[in-house]
Amino acid sequence: MHKISCNLALFKNHLNIKKMGLSFHYSGRIANPESLPELIEEVEDIAKVVGWKYFVFDRQFPENTVGKLEYTDLFYGICFTPTGCETVNICFLSNGRMSSISHLKFWGQSDDAQEKKYLYMLSVKTQYAGIDVHLFIIHLFRYLNEKYFVDFKMSDEGEYWETNDENVLKKNFKRYTELIDGFASAIQNQPIKGDEDIETYFLRLMKHIKDQKNREE
Repeated sequence: MHKISCNLALFKNHLNIKKMGLSFHYSGRIANPESLPELIEEVEDIAKVVGWKYFVFDRQFPENTVGKLEYTDLFYGICFTPTGCETVNICFLSNGRMSSISHLKFWGQSDDAQEKKYLYMLSVKTQYAGIDVHLFIIHLFRYLNEKYFVDFKMSDEGEYWETNDENVLKKNFKRYTELIDGFASAIQNQPIKGDEDIETYFLRLMKHIKDQKNREE
């Protein structure tokens, strides 16, 4: 029984509802290192106007570092945190590529080429910030990309970046919200059985959510 309880606790922690939700993913590098101070100033002004917390890293790159493969452990740029949202990093390593402190911590010392790619793959969850914040951030990235970035890539789970269609974004937010609510309800109302392993429990939860959705339709 103790083992089942421990496994269940780990399972619920792994499926922490707050970890779920609609996000966007991005990567890129600064086009002109000399434009960094202006980029920081523009984003800083926006953060002040809308009342978002922000932090400014170094405002200038060292000479002859941008474009190189190697990098230091220092950051350049700015990050900000809208209410209910994960932190948005518009900051760069010394080689001019977008990254974050947590990414450098986890992937910066890796010798594995595949793992190294994660160093430059950033994500932000906007699920709990809402549609308006998501829209604002995507529009901000459109502007910054045109003016400051190169090789920029964005994958938006709300599909607004790809479609520029607010109805599509609203539909995706609704879908994610229903999924999260359904999962939370299933965990609450379908406790693990004494002879049930984690895999069986998970499959039963998913069947319960699917059946519930079919009944509602």
